[in-house]
Amino acid sequence: MTSHHHVEMTQLKHTKLASIFSLLTSGGTLICCALPALLVGIGAGAAMSSLVTNVPQLVWFSEHKVEVFLFAALMLLLSGGLQWRARRLPCPADPLLAAACMATRKVSWRVYLFSVLIFLIGGFFAFIAPIIL
Repeated sequence: MTSHHHVEMTQLKHTKLASIFSLLTSGGTLICCALPALLVGIGAGAAMSSLVTNVPQLVWFSEHKVEVFLFAALMLLLSGGLQWRARRLPCPADPLLAAACMATRKVSWRVYLFSVLIFLIGGFFAFIAPIIL
């Protein structure tokens, strides 16, 4: 394995890790905002109350929603930048490794897009729904 090939594989691994991390951080936006709104919206206020009693950390997420969203946005920007940089990196010449490389790129891209979707849903419930509903 050449030094150049090793650098490319390391960049692809960082891109995949950033995509997964962006999914986790954008998931925090659902926890802070979309989940409580959904439970209250479907008339499950008692379930929400029970959930907050058993998982009091949810209150912290709600109290710090701006920080949660800023952090998630930062992680999404970082992941998006890494996705952009890695999009044209060459894959190995070996057919099996090349296939794995391309599959990893596709999975990373899908995870990233799903993360953005989660972020947008959480953002809607955190900032837009309270104004229009």
